[in-house]
Amino acid sequence: MSGAAITPGQETPIPEFKQIMGHPAPLWMLFMSEFWERFAFYGIRWALVLYIVEQFYKGDGSGQAAANLTYGSYLALVYAAALFGGYVADRVIGYQRSILIGAVFMASGLFMISIPNEEIFKLGLATIIIGNGLFKPNISTMVGKLYSIADTRRDSGFTIFYMGINVGGFLAPIFTQFLAQKVFSTGDTPAYKIVFIAAGIGMLLSLIWFAIGRRTLKGIGAPTEGTEGMSRVIYVALGGLCVIPVAYFLLSMGAAKLQGILTVLFIGLAVMLMIEGIRNGKVARDKVIAMLLIFTFNILFWMFFEQAGSSFTFLAESIVDRNLGGFVFPTAWFQSVNSLAIIGFAPIVAAIWVMLGRRNLNPSIPRKFGLGLIGNALAFGLLMYALTFLVDDNSKIPFWTLFMVYVIQSIGELCLSPIGLSMVTKLAPVRLVGLGMGGWFLSTGIGNNLSGIFASHVSGDSGMSVASALSGYTFGFYSLLGAGIVLFLIAPLMQKLMHGVK
Repeated sequence: MSGAAITPGQETPIPEFKQIMGHPAPLWMLFMSEFWERFAFYGIRWALVLYIVEQFYKGDGSGQAAANLTYGSYLALVYAAALFGGYVADRVIGYQRSILIGAVFMASGLFMISIPNEEIFKLGLATIIIGNGLFKPNISTMVGKLYSIADTRRDSGFTIFYMGINVGGFLAPIFTQFLAQKVFSTGDTPAYKIVFIAAGIGMLLSLIWFAIGRRTLKGIGAPTEGTEGMSRVIYVALGGLCVIPVAYFLLSMGAAKLQGILTVLFIGLAVMLMIEGIRNGKVARDKVIAMLLIFTFNILFWMFFEQAGSSFTFLAESIVDRNLGGFVFPTAWFQSVNSLAIIGFAPIVAAIWVMLGRRNLNPSIPRKFGLGLIGNALAFGLLMYALTFLVDDNSKIPFWTLFMVYVIQSIGELCLSPIGLSMVTKLAPVRLVGLGMGGWFLSTGIGNNLSGIFASHVSGDSGMSVASALSGYTFGFYSLLGAGIVLFLIAPLMQKLMHGVK
């Protein structure tokens, strides 16, 4: 139930909300807004690297490495922009207005990338980056503001919200692939333009849904006193337009240089959070230290998890036997497997956490993260096995192996990602919850940029081979397994730093 307790970053009591299926009614509005935003985001995910190789490298395998690097840098900047989006929402215009402006930018960028010009394509990606920075961290923060800090439904609420992400993620690749290859294609090449336009329409639906439904929030996320004027909204919108060329420049500068910039940003964020934590006392300081440690392990998780949109796409295209009794499983549909697994397993995992909590056996946040890393490691272990023992005479591995890799990764993701969103709202300093959420997405972004660098090595100079894939994925297995074990070992120390947060 929603009481009058204060949640981190919440300056006013939480209103009394109508309850739907045991949760505040606005959760379901945010669920659908996120559904359409993720429909847009995942609708283009399967197509980006394939489009870059086809459109700008004329289908040559030598373009795979460059496509992987662009994809990794794009994702990195998408999440890094959340750092600034969180600050804008915290200090300038509030969460609701940030979400609305972000949705406008994202829709515009999606329509721009449908134009087959490399420079406009990159400008479109830069526009999406700015929009996502204003949208993504703030809608997640809004979920946390619906619950008090002591509400045992918080993790469950975030898991339900996470299902909204994945329902959109499941339907988008299937729908956009069908449009691109069955409805509008005039040859062997998918009509990628249609993929991007369909995603843009999905983002417009997210904008409309939130604009209509935000009244149910009863003021949560609205501008604070003294910041209600429209002038601030105009300044933020103009600032976003001015920052698009900066995002374009960062996207074009190369993943290695971008990694240095992201590292500096991460250090700066850590310093800001630590200063605020120290100012608020020993407990707040310790919680910030624990949160920053979790961010570090989060980087490693996403470095390897995000092979799903880069090297795994080329693996599916050239090394996986997708012929299922005469039906060729589309490469795009692999992107739906993750979401399908999340939809299927999220209620089970949420129920397990609740059941264990009632018995006082619920794993600590660090141990849940450790389980996530180990789950990701097992997925890479399966690929190691397939690429070593199951390669046929045509240098193909069985379809089921990559399918199960996505499923195993998804279970690991459920142990980590929704719990991470909830963790930030519990551990971040009260005045900087949005910035803390931005830090979570920045750490994810750093992992994504590293994923592009790693994927470029897996593809090599001339395109992916069985040998290059085996070498890269073996490294991924041991890196993830080692990190998971370390996190399990230091979990008691981290739990002390968290001062009872579970």
